[in-house]
Amino acid sequence: MMTSQPKEEKLLGFSWNVPNILTITRMVLVPVFLAVFLLHPNDQTWRFWATAIFVVAILTDSADGYIARKYDMVTNFGKIWDSIADKSLTGGAFIVLSVVGELPWWMTIIILLREWGITALRFAILQYGVMAANRGGKLKTLVQSFALIAFLLWLPELGFWFEVVKWALMWIAFLLTVVTGVDYLYEAYKLRKASLAAGGPVALRDGRWQPLADEPVAPAQQADHEPPS
Repeated sequence: MMTSQPKEEKLLGFSWNVPNILTITRMVLVPVFLAVFLLHPNDQTWRFWATAIFVVAILTDSADGYIARKYDMVTNFGKIWDSIADKSLTGGAFIVLSVVGELPWWMTIIILLREWGITALRFAILQYGVMAANRGGKLKTLVQSFALIAFLLWLPELGFWFEVVKWALMWIAFLLTVVTGVDYLYEAYKLRKASLAAGGPVALRDGRWQPLADEPVAPAQQADHEPPS
């Protein structure tokens, strides 16, 4: 007798495609980046190489999302684990910057609580459906990336105005992180409400919550392969 595939397996199913491999690659680069940075945090050359690794990892995020959408390779594995890889990378960067005293711990702690709290929330509501990134989350991630690159590079010779720019970027990133966190909480509430009304997992398609079909949804109807929530 044939049995249906468990809902949890459908929601988190993995396939060996290019976007998912890029996501895994990004996760592997995280400890490499952290090690290079922490070995010589006051050496400008080591900081440059650490920043280069960080940038390469960030670029894999842009690449996996583009490839997933263009070639119909969007998977629920990507939506979830892409976010985890991103948060491991940026979270690690925030932590090491605080470790070396270049970023206040209170700012790092608030950002990490928001980032990992939303990721935990997305896992917690899987029984209701998959909550992918929204445009606000993508903008937040973009600004975070530029702010972190500016801090990681460590270019004191550029003087006062570079300090102004990098701190302006960091404050904008911080505010976007908090605001989008609140927005995700509201989206999770709406997802749960729609799922309970539908009697099962739902997905947001064409601006409406609809029951999650057994068959894969066309890329145009699916949420983007996660960047970052």
